[in-house]
Amino acid sequence: MDEYGEFIEGLKKSGHYLAGAKLDRSSHAVTVRHRNGKPAITDGPFAETKEQLGGYHVVECKDRDEAISLAKRIPTLGVGGSVEVRAIVPAC
Repeated sequence: MDEYGEFIEGLKKSGHYLAGAKLDRSSHAVTVRHRNGKPAITDGPFAETKEQLGGYHVVECKDRDEAISLAKRIPTLGVGGSVEVRAIVPAC
């Protein structure tokens, strides 16, 4: 976790970091869907998978390549984690 803290501090100092948070366990999730015209609430994650979203980072980058470069430094990768990189689509 120290390594992760250093990573986040580096993003803040470089001006890339905008937001982020660690998420609670997926077993504590609640999924809301719409069924037969009514909300349906189910305990548990959206999908039953081995991989779970542990948190997120919102960073400002000049392009996709810079975002990938930052993602390659995330400490979770060294212990078998994976990182998904996506752009934020501005609201209309």
